[in-house]
Amino acid sequence: MTWQLAAMPATPPNRPDLPKRFYKAVSTSAQDGGWRIELDGRPVKTPAKAALVLPSEALAALVASEWDAQDEVINPAAMPLTRLANVAIDRTPDTRAELADEVAKYTGTDLVCHLADGPSELRERQEQHWRPLRDWAGRALGVMLLPVEGVIAMPQPDASMQAARDHALSLDDFRLTAFVWSTALYGSAILALAVEQGEIDATSAFDLSRIDEDWQIEQWGEDEEAAAVTLARRRDALALGAWFDALRKG
Repeated sequence: MTWQLAAMPATPPNRPDLPKRFYKAVSTSAQDGGWRIELDGRPVKTPAKAALVLPSEALAALVASEWDAQDEVINPAAMPLTRLANVAIDRTPDTRAELADEVAKYTGTDLVCHLADGPSELRERQEQHWRPLRDWAGRALGVMLLPVEGVIAMPQPDASMQAARDHALSLDDFRLTAFVWSTALYGSAILALAVEQGEIDATSAFDLSRIDEDWQIEQWGEDEEAAAVTLARRRDALALGAWFDALRKG
């Protein structure tokens, strides 16, 4: 069950099918055990018609800022945190087991376990940055994964895959949603765990997930289309970092 949010474009497209902004003021209020987003005093609803209620004041402020930043139209593609909140409220409660299974599957083919079979400079760069995180995950969370040379996966310890799954299930719906999204974004449960636990920040994790790509760019350069995709994915990483930081602030 792989999913992730679409990357946020640099600027909202000029699309006539987007709904026009119909509200003047955006606010938050303490309601329903959390913080509710309100437009002109009326609560915002998710696509499933649930109240858009965030678990922390800081996160509610970030989501509210997305609504306030809309100009003439409401462009969901430019509102990654709102979309993430909708998923956390509408979908995650009914799919927690499947999402945890997805995290466990990533540990079987985790990016930070696959070392290049050459050149040696690339492999050394990978090990310099990835090994400390593999070691940390083993010490801190019991997720001990073995490195392998090349792209062919090798069996990872069942106990480690179960530890990753158990950790995912220990998270509340909002943290689990962002955790699974970050796992897909990075191609690595280890990097996602490090971000969720505050071991590294979300954009540093994104850079670590791109060691191979950056190496190739150093050798051959990068075309404009690929650069645009990278920029959009970096924005996703920034959104994830803001999400986790706001949850920690409460």
